Amino acid sequence: MMSTARYLGLIVFLALAGWTGGAWGSEWTEDRFTEKASAARPFVAVAGRDPHRAHTVIGSARFYPVQENDTFLDIARYYDLGYNELAEANPGIDPWIPNPGQIILLPTEWVLPNVEYTGLAVNIPEMRLYYFRPGAQGTVIVTTYPVGLGRDDWRTPQGKFRIRGKTVNPRWVLPESIKAEHRRDGKPAPNFIAGGASDNPLGKYRLELTLPLYGIHGTDIPWGVGMQVSHGCVRLYPEDIERLFPMIAVGTSGEFLYQPVKVGVREGHVVVEVHKDIYQLTPGPYREAVRLIDKMGLGGRVDFERVQRAVSEQAGVPMDVTLESGDEIQDEVLPGEQQAGIGPVPPDPDVLQQ
Repeated sequence: MMSTARYLGLIVFLALAGWTGGAWGSEWTEDRFTEKASAARPFVAVAGRDPHRAHTVIGSARFYPVQENDTFLDIARYYDLGYNELAEANPGIDPWIPNPGQIILLPTEWVLPNVEYTGLAVNIPEMRLYYFRPGAQGTVIVTTYPVGLGRDDWRTPQGKFRIRGKTVNPRWVLPESIKAEHRRDGKPAPNFIAGGASDNPLGKYRLELTLPLYGIHGTDIPWGVGMQVSHGCVRLYPEDIERLFPMIAVGTSGEFLYQPVKVGVREGHVVVEVHKDIYQLTPGPYREAVRLIDKMGLGGRVDFERVQRAVSEQAGVPMDVTLESGDEIQDEVLPGEQQAGIGPVPPDPDVLQQ
């Protein structure tokens, strides 16, 4: 685990040495978001119950010093995070006018959801999509993206599906329920919006699902990623859906999950990640954490006071809850890739304390 002293030393280092992690000193433009290196980076995972062999935590947390005119929306998009992830990981910091020089946590580390590692998985409270495909020698390759989901009155449903079709520049045919809502709100209620139109909420690419009325697609409002803004569909940043779209074949399986609490392992460490229960469907997050720990046979390896801290903070970042843990958790990088930023630096509950 990272100590508070090391965290403070890191801040001093950044201030004296300058930041070379990606975005410092440049203005935010659509071209910069389109060309961001963080999108579509694959990770390696290893499924299984053996805590010494399994590897179900991917990525590494990093840090970023706020620049003049930054907002959480810009920072989140550049580092392929949802607004919700950045806000939850940095409580008490103004997301619209963060102080220049403020060091914020980039929560670019994730516990994989408890699901079969195949096809697509969208974890609703986390607002994040995972795409799993087989790797070499029993490993799994994982690509992950933040998403925007349904409002509380248009909830994204739970359930399994398959990809039944793929469309470039899809036309949006407005359902009667949405047209009625538009009329109540005094908005135009056309029968459809043409594909490729600047105000088409489906964006440029759409994955059609066997779940009626729902899809996975781009958006005309990128800042809605990491927010509950849709009528139930899953929205990705335009640059993310452009990368995901060609990877997905018709017939690919998928599932909408609801897991605000996740438990994973990496190099013998037990890790818990807790998100806000956005639809209020999991009233006992601590009980859920204990249930998952027991289900995985990890009870004898866990410090339950740390579990309680993770549940209390609900910071949406993986926290090491290993009993008498020792070495830091290290990230695994695919051959030929370099780890961005200054990671790997696992989040420390002492640093993230609200």
